[in-house]
Amino acid sequence: MQRSDAKARKASLAESILAAISELMSPVAAVDAEPENFMDVGSQIHHAPPGTMELQKAQNSPSNTMHVMEYIAANVDLAKDLVAKCSVVAQQLMNDELLGITEDLDNVIKNISNELNRLPVSAFVSSRFPDAAVSGHLQVVKSRQDLYDQRSCDGFSEGDMPMVLAIDRPRRRTLHNSDMPRLVDFLQGMYQESHEFGARSFNSLPEVAEYVEPLYDSFFCPLTNKVMVDPVTTESGVTYDRRAIEEYFEKFTDDSEPVICPVTKMAMQSKTLRSNLPLKSTIAEWIMRNESTRVRIARTALSMATTESMVLEALHELKVLARMRRKNRDQMHKIGITKFLARLLEHKDALIRCDSLDLLCLLVEDEAGKEIIAKTRAVSRTIKLLSSNSPDERHAAISFLVELSKSDLLLENIGSTAGSILILTTMKFNSSDDPIAAEKAGEVLSNLERCPKNIKYMAESGYLDPLQRHLVEGSEDVQMEMVSYLGELVQKQEMTINIAGSASENLIKMVRSGNTAIRKAALDVLVQISSHHPNARTLVDANAVPVMVEELFIRKIDDEPIGSKTEAAAVLANIVESGLDPENIVVNKEGHVITSKYSVYNFAHMLKCTVPDNLNLSVVRVLLALTARPKPLATVVSVMKEQDNSHTVIELMGSPTSEALAVSATRLLIALSPQMGHTIAEKLCRAPGQPGKLVKSIGQPGRVTERHAVSAMLLAKLPYQHIALNLSLVSRGGVPTLLAKIEEMQRGGMRASRHAKAYMEGLVGALVRLTSTLYDRDVLQAAMDHNFTSVLTDLLVRSVGSDEVQRLAAVGLENLSCQSSTLSQPPAEERRPKRKNILQRLRDAHAGRVHDNGRSPTAAAAAPPPHHGRVCPVHRGVCSPAGTFCLVEAGAVEGLLGVVEGNESARVVEAALGALCTLMDDAVDAASGVAVLAEHDAARHVLRALRQHRDDARDGGAVTRRCFWAVERFLLHGGERCVRDVTGDRALPSLLVGAFHKGDAATKQVAESVLRCLHRMPDYSATYESVEL
Repeated sequence: MQRSDAKARKASLAESILAAISELMSPVAAVDAEPENFMDVGSQIHHAPPGTMELQKAQNSPSNTMHVMEYIAANVDLAKDLVAKCSVVAQQLMNDELLGITEDLDNVIKNISNELNRLPVSAFVSSRFPDAAVSGHLQVVKSRQDLYDQRSCDGFSEGDMPMVLAIDRPRRRTLHNSDMPRLVDFLQGMYQESHEFGARSFNSLPEVAEYVEPLYDSFFCPLTNKVMVDPVTTESGVTYDRRAIEEYFEKFTDDSEPVICPVTKMAMQSKTLRSNLPLKSTIAEWIMRNESTRVRIARTALSMATTESMVLEALHELKVLARMRRKNRDQMHKIGITKFLARLLEHKDALIRCDSLDLLCLLVEDEAGKEIIAKTRAVSRTIKLLSSNSPDERHAAISFLVELSKSDLLLENIGSTAGSILILTTMKFNSSDDPIAAEKAGEVLSNLERCPKNIKYMAESGYLDPLQRHLVEGSEDVQMEMVSYLGELVQKQEMTINIAGSASENLIKMVRSGNTAIRKAALDVLVQISSHHPNARTLVDANAVPVMVEELFIRKIDDEPIGSKTEAAAVLANIVESGLDPENIVVNKEGHVITSKYSVYNFAHMLKCTVPDNLNLSVVRVLLALTARPKPLATVVSVMKEQDNSHTVIELMGSPTSEALAVSATRLLIALSPQMGHTIAEKLCRAPGQPGKLVKSIGQPGRVTERHAVSAMLLAKLPYQHIALNLSLVSRGGVPTLLAKIEEMQRGGMRASRHAKAYMEGLVGALVRLTSTLYDRDVLQAAMDHNFTSVLTDLLVRSVGSDEVQRLAAVGLENLSCQSSTLSQPPAEERRPKRKNILQRLRDAHAGRVHDNGRSPTAAAAAPPPHHGRVCPVHRGVCSPAGTFCLVEAGAVEGLLGVVEGNESARVVEAALGALCTLMDDAVDAASGVAVLAEHDAARHVLRALRQHRDDARDGGAVTRRCFWAVERFLLHGGERCVRDVTGDRALPSLLVGAFHKGDAATKQVAESVLRCLHRMPDYSATYESVEL
């Protein structure tokens, strides 16, 4: 009775399990997540492993079957819950969450499959499912006989078999424990010492697999105690491994000696061996199942791992299996291991990341693995690991990239990943730091070149070799693509390109082609390449200059834009500016060089206000570069005078649309001003709106720009004595503008610019130029109104760190001081104007001027009204800084002596001495002037300057001449102390003698005068009386 109840209960439970499984598979198929997992599950449920099914079926007892079925029922319920959860909220879940649920479901279904394999077919006797559960078993078993007839088993050679063998004989289990635990329990038991199953514990994942998929005694060779690779049967009926038994037979060398069976100890008549194909097929079948089980166990271990050691062991097991055969790798792809490993690349443990990369290297050897990786973020994570501090991790990452880069599918993905090319190129070029990584990085970059876009990415990262190589060696289409990439690069970013000779030759050939787009791209690239001066020699050697000259002056295509001329001119300008000797730059086959009058004439003729600004800019740059050398400068000056092109350059200087053109044109005028300054000044005064536009440009508010600086510098470099230009500056408000900007610069408001120094020097030079034409009443009045003496004295002391500003201020003070004797007025009580007749009064009235005491008309008109004050002993009249430009009254003497004492520039010292000498010349009271200077110890300052600059020949001896002249004045008009200071200087005699022997004519003359004052030479100017004898 009890037995019948148990059978009924078993049948009912079996029916419910199969029904639940059928119900389970329907919604699973509808879930869009990991479809390959569910297909695998179906095959596992409906197809039990054929190799051990019959053996296991005979060993399962009814009681065990009941426990297994109850366990399966619990797992089915769990699977149904998971499927329901996944179906209801699949649309709201993120990818990672959905993947986790499906992985859990996969594990549950695998547990069900494993338990179903343990049940005999008789457990599923039911009228409802008469054939469903059994048909799969019978079909597989029926096909086993076909396997026996094959000489190999599913493509497994004998070399594959030993890979699963162990040195020691593995544990073999011939009976399933009635308390068979779940796979999860097995894995947990490995890492918890308290868990043991069937009085045994498991130390590795392969042991768990052997427990789930047991070995059998018939698999082992009696001689080696190892699983047989090629089982053969002897005459005695015992099966051995072929190699082992053959080695055993070799011991019986004597034919008369009987061969003894090592197992039965019976004598055998023959050494004949018969292949045991059924057993060989069964072993191969078991190996397949064992490896498949090991893969699934390792996958489960990865999913449930709670410690780094568990993950590392699972990864090690998977690496061993992946190396065995491709089928194992295919299974890993199918059950999601490859995709899961991509996520492990972000694990916190470096060993896990490194092992994951090693395993991925094995899994991506086939295209299937690469296709899976392409759908993950493994590439970007691997690129990140290239910067790891661990050499092992770097090597694993770069090895993985080497494998990925072998597939065209991933080339663009690798190249477009942010930072990938830059990191790889850096790794390649730093070979001394890590030679292994550098070599593999070069291999990756070489593979990436198969994708043209990657060549562009490499060029953007500064690695131009692949682009240049394909530009030279590639097909015509590839060459055009490379030129297009180069054109895009030079437009997007400024970059230094070192071009090879062969590449430049190809670019020049493309310029000559008829394709407008290619010509434009090649010209753009040549412009950028030529801007890097070391490339100039390469381009010249490649005959780029004649091609560019032809493009600029000869080539005429109606439907082609003028832009090609602009770019050709830019290339020429870059080459000429590179520093190469222009005398060696040939422009045509006739042998003309770029400095010839023929070439310069064509460039100058190209200057027109009607052509684009960029073209004019390049032409001006060529002419400006030629003016840097004396001989080409003379040619440019000659051509400019002949063609009268200076007015065109002046118009370009005022370009409102191109700042660069305005600056370059102004620089060209500055370079030409020493040779044709008067011509330029005349054209400037006649140009519409000039020099007002120039003054306006100087006075523009804001930060100091190059245009500010060159505009002011042009006014400072044009001839000072050009009265028309000076009057134009005064009449157009130039003086207030200059003074306002000087004051602003002294306050420091505009110093934060690299052009501030040049700008300040230009401002002061433009102001000082007016002091050269003080004979004009308007200029003189402007100097008085704005107190030039005080302004220049202040600049002398506060020179903003510029020697040139000090020199210019001293020159201006000298010019002003020369007018002091004319402008100073005697005291009021001494002035007695002469009577004038009626004719003189009428003439003065008509001229609008009043002559006073015989003074010049200009001085009388500009003289301030008389006033009482201290009489200047030097100028013998009432002086003031503003009205008479008196250096004494302005306090400039101390500042000038400070410059003489402290400045090391001979030009600055010479200018300061020139200003001081105006206080001792014949136009003033020299004795009083010497006395004023003696109060400031001038003699010692002058003598010290003489010693300091005696060996400085750069000024042509100007400082020496000035010092000797001042010394002579000190000796002639100085007091006792002054004379004592001069005669007491021990270095003076030798300096005078040296100047007298080796100096030029002017220096020798002034030295002779001083020597006569010191009575070192006879005075030939003395008067001798005739003596009668």
